[in-house]
Amino acid sequence: MAFIRLLASFGAGGVIYLTPIVFHQASFTAVQVSQGLAASALIGTVARLLSGVLLDRGLTCSWPVRAAALLALMADLVLFQATGFNGYLVGQLLIGVAAGLYFPAIELAVPLSCSGFNSSRGYALARSADALGVAAGALLGAVLTAMDMIRMVYAVEAAAVLSMLVVLLLTPLPDGRAALLHPSTAASNNHELNPEAEAKSAPEADWRWLLPLIPVLIVSVIATGIVSLMQSALPLDMVRGGLARAPLSEASSGGFIAWQLLLLMVLQWPIGNWVAKRSLRFGLGMGLLGFITGCLLLAGSALWAGGSSLIALAMVPIAFGEAAFLPTAAEAMVEETPLQHRGLAMALFSQCFAISAIAAPLLAGALLDQQGHGLVLWLLMAGTCLLVVPLLKAVRPRYKPNLSGSPIEEALDATNQRTAALH
Repeated sequence: MAFIRLLASFGAGGVIYLTPIVFHQASFTAVQVSQGLAASALIGTVARLLSGVLLDRGLTCSWPVRAAALLALMADLVLFQATGFNGYLVGQLLIGVAAGLYFPAIELAVPLSCSGFNSSRGYALARSADALGVAAGALLGAVLTAMDMIRMVYAVEAAAVLSMLVVLLLTPLPDGRAALLHPSTAASNNHELNPEAEAKSAPEADWRWLLPLIPVLIVSVIATGIVSLMQSALPLDMVRGGLARAPLSEASSGGFIAWQLLLLMVLQWPIGNWVAKRSLRFGLGMGLLGFITGCLLLAGSALWAGGSSLIALAMVPIAFGEAAFLPTAAEAMVEETPLQHRGLAMALFSQCFAISAIAAPLLAGALLDQQGHGLVLWLLMAGTCLLVVPLLKAVRPRYKPNLSGSPIEEALDATNQRTAALH
């Protein structure tokens, strides 16, 4: 599973971060670039819900990932040769559908692959594979940019998704939910769910299981908005310059992006493993703190002629924030959702990326075109992160991350670092 994520993120690394620069070179405005990214995210919302519903109805995790790889390959072929807005839009729509199918399935596959260790560490490992792949892909993209071959990033992604398809053909993603999702077909395996857990499953069949997820989803929309802006607004902010900061070249901008992704690659496992041993609130709070600090530094970079050094410095807390927040948020979705709804829960979590990818680039594009710099944008994002911190008080685990479906609430242990804060 981690290797598949590595291949997928390696291919996407250069594409995600360099597509705004590719079409900036093609004389697109910031609004046009943002419109394509928003359209991609919008169609991705439908694909995410479809993927989540199908997963909860028993579809194995491998099939949405295979379909996503084929769609990503088609998108690469379109974007490689696109020069006008229509071609760019078609490519972004294909990417949106691919991402929508991919993320719920690959996120749900994490706890299903965690035999012998806690899924919170599994999510830290999965994010580490993502960070390594994205960093390597973006670094290769920066090299291609320096060689004036920036569009070759689409050929790199095409090779990566083809490799991913081969791996999935040889080793499908593990999925042991069938007996638990359909207990009537596996009476001989009824020891998997204890009677007390079965008795408590009925009330969870209605919409009430969604209520505990709302705080995590709201905070995740804001946090993933920062991640989205790192992919869309930051490259444009760097090549346009600030109030006092001179514009950076495309090659220099690619180097800064590679620096941020390298930091995330280095920090993801130690930080993710560190917060996995503590409460969900702690991990989410550390992530927001990193985002707030990084956004304030990015805002300050616009006010100083040497602001490029502040951009490099801002990458450290932002990478720290991503490393702490994203695996913890995914684990929170698992620990607050009963088994029979985890596919849809992961689709909703993935929707946070889609929602932020719709709203954040559009807001950023409008502000950058209107003001010519990112000062207000980064101050606005720092303030928004600060405003959602109180929502973390409502976050608490309710279910075990493995397949037993037993409520954690019955066995809270004050000596357990992940649950002690709940007493």
